[in-house]
Amino acid sequence: MTRVRYEKKGRVARVTLDRPAVLNAMDLRTHAELAEVWDDFERDDELWVAVLTGAGEKSFSVGQDLTELVARTREGTAAPSTFGSRGKPGWPRLTERFDLAKPVVARVNGYALGGGFELALACDVVVAAEHATFALPEARLGLIAGAGGVFRLAGQMPFKSAMGHLITGRRLSAARAYELGLVNEVVPAAELDDAVDGWVRDILRCAPLAVRAIKEAATTAATLPLERAFATRYVWEERRMHSEDALEGPLSFVEKREPEWRGR
Repeated sequence: MTRVRYEKKGRVARVTLDRPAVLNAMDLRTHAELAEVWDDFERDDELWVAVLTGAGEKSFSVGQDLTELVARTREGTAAPSTFGSRGKPGWPRLTERFDLAKPVVARVNGYALGGGFELALACDVVVAAEHATFALPEARLGLIAGAGGVFRLAGQMPFKSAMGHLITGRRLSAARAYELGLVNEVVPAAELDDAVDGWVRDILRCAPLAVRAIKEAATTAATLPLERAFATRYVWEERRMHSEDALEGPLSFVEKREPEWRGR
């Protein structure tokens, strides 16, 4: 059976980690399947946004499949690892697709631990059910959040707060994650799908090239001095600037009608 469900409907790709029996833990096969999914999502011009979630009501993902890791270690097939996934199945994983300009919305429906939390941190919008729980418990296991968790957590929340959670593995409730700016919206579990769909609809109301240009510029500028950010060339911004959609937006406003985005 496949580890990942990949469904396309209109402009939306829905990606579901589908191992609910193990709380959507990710083994090497899962990563390999995910790489094929993200490759397809990137190259399919009909797709403008993706929703990433986990099957079932208990877990988004609890991260690396530790049972597989222990088995591979005993077999001598698991080499010591550090930051990044280069050379491993599924590279580049979502956490390292730094040039992915299309937006990804995380639908977090339970545990987002370890690599699962790292996946959520790599998404652009995070919508969580009230019972969702976030943590990077790697330090308690002699490991490190090598899929960018150390870097992203320290950059997406106050530094002292991030350090406290990184060096203790303490958990964050959905409400606390929202307070710290890691989550965009928290809703009762019964309202999770409606909330996610609301974000998707709002993204799709916008010009796709503008969305990609904004994501590219914002993520790039996050590590640049402001003067350099202004002077940097952005691939998607140059495409947006010369696109039909850049003309369609102002024209539709003047003509008092809904814009017809073409993505070109």
